[in-house]
Amino acid sequence: MLESWRWFGPEDPVTLSHARQAGAHGVVTALHHIYDGRVWTPDDISERMALVKKAGMVWSVCESIPVNSAIKLRGENWQRFVDAWKQSLANLGEGGVPVVCYNFMPVVDWTRTNLLYPTEAGGFALRFDMIDFAAYDLFVLKRRAAEDSYDPAIIEAARKRLADMNEEQILTLEKNIIAGLPGGEDSHTRETIRGHIAAFDELSDDDMRTNLVDFLKEVVPVAVENGVRLAIHPDDPPFSLFGLPRVVSQVKDIETILAAVSDRANGITLCAGSYGSRHGNDVVAMAERFAERIHFAHLRNVTKYPDGSFMESDHLAGDVNMVSLISVLRREERRRVAEGRPDSVIPMRPDHGHLLIDDQTKNVNPGYSCIGRLKGLAELRGVIRAVDQAQTQTL
Repeated sequence: MLESWRWFGPEDPVTLSHARQAGAHGVVTALHHIYDGRVWTPDDISERMALVKKAGMVWSVCESIPVNSAIKLRGENWQRFVDAWKQSLANLGEGGVPVVCYNFMPVVDWTRTNLLYPTEAGGFALRFDMIDFAAYDLFVLKRRAAEDSYDPAIIEAARKRLADMNEEQILTLEKNIIAGLPGGEDSHTRETIRGHIAAFDELSDDDMRTNLVDFLKEVVPVAVENGVRLAIHPDDPPFSLFGLPRVVSQVKDIETILAAVSDRANGITLCAGSYGSRHGNDVVAMAERFAERIHFAHLRNVTKYPDGSFMESDHLAGDVNMVSLISVLRREERRRVAEGRPDSVIPMRPDHGHLLIDDQTKNVNPGYSCIGRLKGLAELRGVIRAVDQAQTQTL
């Protein structure tokens, strides 16, 4: 596996030098400053590529070219934004980037309610609390028909939770949920988010799925022509938020996506933490079933709770059996070598990490501090070595 590291560009407080010292060889990055649907030009891409090469690393994955809301809605500007996306994709391929990870989440990208949840060891983790989220949605944002999205018990618990919050706590919760999370397409305020959500009011899951399939039929041929593998990222969390459609959350969604365009370039990002956040998803079984089309892996772990809440755990803790998952991925890599596939090495990154030690005094992107990811990468590297030894002995 190609050990990689997410980097948010020259403004990222965690530098490429830090990533290299952590042992990473691949860089997962994007032109995060160009997020409004404009084409990423060859000059933009070559400038970023030069920075990565200067650090002695390779640009292993682009994460992500933003998919504009007009594409998800299939609005009147759909073709214009699709054409721009296709041109950016082609330019990335021409520039030497082999994998493009992207997502199809409407309005909000990955969402957590607490970015500094204390761990038993003294660090801080990312957490999604269903009661906190419902309290915000129901009684702060006051989304139209929000009550239809929750069971009566959750509504009552949310009402009580909000009553115990002061204004500062409410504002912090709001910021955590909607204020420009890393990788997000837009930055929202309470006043504007209602409008963004309302734009999807008449769009069902089936409608959204159709729009995704239409998008795939446009972009996969461009990926094939330019030597790029597409790897769709799951919804995070993989269930509806704000009543919005979610169409990349479970096995049947992956089946639809891969069947829509059968070319191998149309693949998935196996995000253990995202898929693992949904009750009923067996991440190891999903990896086994769709191994041939896994082009990228996010290796992080979560602990789920019955009400839909979850906390991001240590990389080798939580509900996903990381040893079994890595075993599946390494077997798939060996199978690809035997088959003669040029994409036999799957890039992975230690997704997120706890906020640890003196990183707690620094300004870092939530989930993307240095020490927590360094710890995670070291643990994952140890598992890979152990798995390799065990699999070699059985050959």
